[in-house]
Amino acid sequence: MKRTLAALALAALPFAVQAAPEHYTVDPYHTYPNFTVEHWGLSMMHGRFDKTTGKFSFDRAAKSGSVEIVIDSASISTGDNVKGNRPRSRDEHLRAADFFNAAEFPTLTFKSTKVVFGGELPTGVEGNLTLLGVTRPVALSFERFKCGKNPFNQKDRCGGNAVGKFKRSDFGMKTALPAVGDEITLNIEFEGDRD
Repeated sequence: MKRTLAALALAALPFAVQAAPEHYTVDPYHTYPNFTVEHWGLSMMHGRFDKTTGKFSFDRAAKSGSVEIVIDSASISTGDNVKGNRPRSRDEHLRAADFFNAAEFPTLTFKSTKVVFGGELPTGVEGNLTLLGVTRPVALSFERFKCGKNPFNQKDRCGGNAVGKFKRSDFGMKTALPAVGDEITLNIEFEGDRD
């Protein structure tokens, strides 16, 4: 009986080895953080960042993982990049010291401290957002997280939408408060192929 149990335990080893962390590199062409902010109490204005890099990993068995996203702050776009007869366009103003100060702080980063699971897949991530040189905790929940095959290269691919909120004033961005809202809704739409 002991030999049978030992043989079964050895046979199960390959399956235990398979339950390892999966590592993914963010696809910069299908990943872009975007945000909404209230404008003059009237409408919700939208913006996005067009250049993003990063990595994420998760271990389905251990219910653990990690995320690191690096955003190019100068890549901000709100659909207003032509100044016309104004001193500067809205996008130019957002890149300036009043807001993202892209010259001094060329990147924003999000680094996870904990990945939250519901079943086999992540349902959220807790971490630290660094903006304007200030780091504060921000929690993101996954409205969607799915995995499948990349039809072009047949690699495993995962992606989804991560959503969270924070106050820009907590990071020292106080220009135009309260006319331009303090609360920012952040939505990171992402995809990545397994390494």
